[in-house]
Amino acid sequence: MSGIQFNSVSKLYQQGENQVLALDDVSLTVEQGEFIAVIGPSGSGKSTFLAIAGALLQSSKGEVILNGKSLNQLNPKDLARLRLEEIGFILQTSNLVPYLNVLEQLLVVKKMAGKVTKEDKENAKELLENLGLASKLKKLPDQLSGGERQRTAIARAFINNPSIILADEPTASLDSKRAHEVVQLIARETKARNKAAIMVTHDERLLEYCDQVYRMEDGRLKLDQSFEMKTVSSKEMIIE
Repeated sequence: MSGIQFNSVSKLYQQGENQVLALDDVSLTVEQGEFIAVIGPSGSGKSTFLAIAGALLQSSKGEVILNGKSLNQLNPKDLARLRLEEIGFILQTSNLVPYLNVLEQLLVVKKMAGKVTKEDKENAKELLENLGLASKLKKLPDQLSGGERQRTAIARAFINNPSIILADEPTASLDSKRAHEVVQLIARETKARNKAAIMVTHDERLLEYCDQVYRMEDGRLKLDQSFEMKTVSSKEMIIE
């Protein structure tokens, strides 16, 4: 299948003589074109869940399948290649390279995957234009606003045409207006490019842009039906 699937995934940590169950029998499927949110208190297991989804951490039990590949069956070299080619990460801070301009932030990712072609450069420019950054291609990170830096990070996450987008508190450092702008963009690009996307967030004001909301409590994940989803079409997601 395309997208990502968790099949009865658990994660145990050894702390001295005790075992801590960080994830407890989590099952979830996120298909292409679907954008979900995971909410829950600190220490509930959200970070562990996202790390396993991003092939940064291996589960203790169960299986994770990403775009038809079982992560449990891959060696470290293959996992590193998969993270580069199949997963786009958007973090709490943009983590841009301070001495690279906006266009170069994307091209350095292409360079890590292989040789940068003329087509790669055109694709990067088109992606940045779609995210409202056409006039910022030569700007360095310290010449950008917080929202512009995070938009650049979104573009960087999509540049390798990954199968899945993982966003870890992507609006934590933004004001309310910019936070809505950033999540709108993630939702819009997820739909337009037919990706599977998971966002971990504490900001429940942003859940209207998601297809489903799940709550993590004590390592267990369940669908949160208390949120009435508002459908926001890609045409409504107009970023100024």
